[in-house]
Amino acid sequence: MKQRISISNLQVDQALFNFIENEVLPDNPISSDRFWQHFSTLIEELSPENRQLLDTRDSMQSQIDSWHKQNQGDKFNFASYKQFLKDINYIVPEVADFEISTTNVDKELATMAGPQLVVPIMNARFALNAVNARWGSLYDSLYGSDVISDDNGAEKSGPYNPLRGAKVIAFARDFLDQALPLASGSHKNAVAYQIQAQEIVVTLKDGSQNKLVNNTAFIGFTGNISNPDTLLFKHNGLHFEIVFDNTSNIAQSDSAGISDITIEAALTTIMDCEDSVAAVDAQDKVIGYRNWLGLIKGNLTETISKGGKEFTRVMNPDRKYQTADGEAISIKGRSLMFVRNVGHLMTNNAIIDAKGNQVPEGIMDAMITAIIALHGIKNSDSNNGLGNSQTGSIYIVKPKMHGPVEVAFADKLFASVEDALELPRSTIKMGIMDEERRTSVNLKACIHAAKDRVVFINTGFLDRTGDEIHTSMEAGPMARKADIKLTKWISAYEDNNVDIGLECGFSSKAQIGKGMWPIPDQMANMLATKINHVETGANTAWVPSPTAAVLHALHYHSVDVFKLQNEISQRANASVDDILTIPLAQNTDWTETEIFEELENNAQGILGYVVRWIDQGVGCSKVPDINNVGLMEDRATLRISSQHIANWLHHNICTKEQVLASMKKMAEIVDKQNEADKEYSPMHKDFDNSIAFKAACELVFTGCNQPNGYTEPLLHQYRLDKKSA
Repeated sequence: MKQRISISNLQVDQALFNFIENEVLPDNPISSDRFWQHFSTLIEELSPENRQLLDTRDSMQSQIDSWHKQNQGDKFNFASYKQFLKDINYIVPEVADFEISTTNVDKELATMAGPQLVVPIMNARFALNAVNARWGSLYDSLYGSDVISDDNGAEKSGPYNPLRGAKVIAFARDFLDQALPLASGSHKNAVAYQIQAQEIVVTLKDGSQNKLVNNTAFIGFTGNISNPDTLLFKHNGLHFEIVFDNTSNIAQSDSAGISDITIEAALTTIMDCEDSVAAVDAQDKVIGYRNWLGLIKGNLTETISKGGKEFTRVMNPDRKYQTADGEAISIKGRSLMFVRNVGHLMTNNAIIDAKGNQVPEGIMDAMITAIIALHGIKNSDSNNGLGNSQTGSIYIVKPKMHGPVEVAFADKLFASVEDALELPRSTIKMGIMDEERRTSVNLKACIHAAKDRVVFINTGFLDRTGDEIHTSMEAGPMARKADIKLTKWISAYEDNNVDIGLECGFSSKAQIGKGMWPIPDQMANMLATKINHVETGANTAWVPSPTAAVLHALHYHSVDVFKLQNEISQRANASVDDILTIPLAQNTDWTETEIFEELENNAQGILGYVVRWIDQGVGCSKVPDINNVGLMEDRATLRISSQHIANWLHHNICTKEQVLASMKKMAEIVDKQNEADKEYSPMHKDFDNSIAFKAACELVFTGCNQPNGYTEPLLHQYRLDKKSA
């Protein structure tokens, strides 16, 4: 039986209560009495409204299901369908033109363009790696990834392969030629870099001396002005350094003595309490909240063992430079942090309200993550000079909202938290995930509902596809997953996000973002294709690692995003009719082999993710797919795969027996892939008693009945069963 503390009509789990009382409230301007009393009032006032929003979701889905049952196949008429969606208020009336009025926005979100990391808040090492990924080594990122080929003896063998190193240096010189062009000649032929009369002078192999095309790109240096350790430059709003370290083997073999190029990379990071974590009770939530507190206060550390040695990872300080005329300057050394709260759906047993109900987890997240962030804006001396926002703002991403009424509720929630914490209105900034169909088709109205605090919109293709399948479950069988990616609603959805963001005045005020690169080991592929996200006009996009952040940063040097946004703003907006196009299969005459291929591909991803979620509490995994390619899996990818099989089952494309056979077959493969993990419990040895296997099956077999196709209710239920077993 959990120990609970009674306070202000709430029953609070002892672990959460102790954390707030002993770690959050000391040195905080908000007293314990005020915090708990206002928290209780907020829960009492907003919980019924939260539940009503969920009832509205269920009601709308029921009406949509009924309409599709009566209008399948040849009976389907798009004009009638669209009018029906308007009649039930799924599509709301258009709002008049407006521009967002958000103020006190940090430059990383408003006037800079660059990569964004998303990491599970429960993993301190990942969180520290991410916040420190504001800067990264281009040389290391190239050398350790497949961007540099192994051809012609350039393998990653031994401590250092000079042939591979030469390829890295050649790639880096190409980058310098593009981002820092010389008036004449190439950086490939540079033998010396000097500061003369406050300008950069580059000496080439032929003895000629050249200046930069744009000397205003030169920002400052470290070391001695006549023999600098680093030279700092800026291009397209992003900084980078040329590093000189004559003790380095690389520098000693480099004609100009360059040892590295350091890139400003992950401008922002989302510390995630949602899709990438498995937090089902107070103990789990406290782990995440404690890490958030450490990040805000600047004292989060993690002891790491690597290569037989132990070291302690800490948050990086700001970077200090001197300009050519002697002025001292400081550049932010860490990524600007959002915290992603959970959505409106889930409750959590960490707090029980006066009526005996579990508290909506989104309300709990808002209050607790905000009072933690208060340390960073009300007591700047307490963060060791490692503060987050330089404008006194708190940044919260709010996911999985369906339409403008739900955004308005989140706005009301944040306003109530501000009042409770004695904060000026709109101190809490909102990131809106455009990842549900009802939000996509009403995006302008959604932004309007939070126009004074919205600071971010981001397309979430993965959840968006899961919602697409579930919303239209009764319309008919969906196309194969790979074919869904080729249907026109996706490109219209991605374009619409940029179009509406620009129309609402986001350029140079807020972020327009794009989704995750899901294959962390394929950096060459990412470098070749993810520039598409920049070319759509997005000023950020998600990456899975610090290495990926450095490499994706190169794309923002290739494209001047804000100039591009100005051009894009002149085009016609994407068609909402295209966004509403349902990705149904054009025909279903698949062979049995094709059906089993689809089932097994889905089952592989489901099982590989769920077994770690349920058995080990790992919320984000690199899961090998059916071809043994590691893919980043989280609850959003799980939602797609489980809903896709559920759809095919519902429309008799496959049978329950076929699905179960696929699940059992793939469970053995997943077990084999995880056999090196000493903490792993194989599923195939006892299917009947494997909690993880049962959870995976129920996600599929009851998928049609899960609220909006979400996986959280079942995952939480089975994880709690596992923890109590």
